[in-house]
Amino acid sequence: MAEQLTGLADDRALLGRTSTAERVSDILRTRIAEGFFPPGTRLSEDAIGGALGVSRNTLREAFRLLTHERLLVHELNRGVFVRVLTVEDVEDIYRTRRLVECAVVRGLGEPPYALDGLTSAVNQGQLAAAEEDWSRLGTANIHFHRELVALAGSARTDELMRSVFAELRLAFHVVDEPRRLHEPYLARNRQILHALQAGDRTEAERQLAVYLDDSLKRIGGAYQRRVGADG
Repeated sequence: MAEQLTGLADDRALLGRTSTAERVSDILRTRIAEGFFPPGTRLSEDAIGGALGVSRNTLREAFRLLTHERLLVHELNRGVFVRVLTVEDVEDIYRTRRLVECAVVRGLGEPPYALDGLTSAVNQGQLAAAEEDWSRLGTANIHFHRELVALAGSARTDELMRSVFAELRLAFHVVDEPRRLHEPYLARNRQILHALQAGDRTEAERQLAVYLDDSLKRIGGAYQRRVGADG
């Protein structure tokens, strides 16, 4: 927890003079999406409030917002915890991703497309893989899909998918071998990027749909094995 709190203290400057529960929830959501708080982690009001320099009431409101987004769960007499997903949660996350991400690509219109964000995410992933930092590669992978959604130019869609991608990161934690999970999708991200650079959104959507189906099988299988082991 000490390392995570140090990172939160670095985020304190983001709050500025108008610190709000929404901004605190944005910071915590981002930290969850980047893997700083694994599923089952208990979030201490005193420690996190102190790191961010916010009141207990503000922090509790931020926790409430993230509980509504299904990222946190409040357990009576125990506190607030990062949510542990179920198999059904994982399936629903991927169902949502397929509906939204494929629709974004399908509706792109005529090329050329603004692909700087996607290109940057692929480059981040390549650097992480070269350094064998598989957790950071997972983060780069999420950034790729977040930038893909951003191509729609819709603030509402971006907001919807922010929490979905944060939930997705919780799913990554059940995989015992993160390299096997993340490394193959770096090349597939690059292929989707190349299809969009060529202006072929039909091919990009086809690749994306297969990609998401394969990813669900891998993550869903890991969850099934974990549920069986825990049972």
